[in-house]
Amino acid sequence: MKLLVRNLARTSTEQDIRVLFSAYGDVKECTLVLDQETGESKGFAFVEMPEPEQAKEAMTALHLSKFAKSKIRVKQAQ
Repeated sequence: MKLLVRNLARTSTEQDIRVLFSAYGDVKECTLVLDQETGESKGFAFVEMPEPEQAKEAMTALHLSKFAKSKIRVKQAQ
């Protein structure tokens, strides 16, 4: 299941996000979206977890939680 993670701190890295979601299960892929011109984070990422139950658990636990001083939003990617 692919998740969309929004409102990330600009200092968050793909590794930080992977570690956060790994607490809930396997992370197949983590993609932090970067600005093409500046190379800086745009403040959102996609996390793919192969097990839907683990992805739903992560989504429930992490939605509106504090991560790197930001209140992140997590939902299923469309």
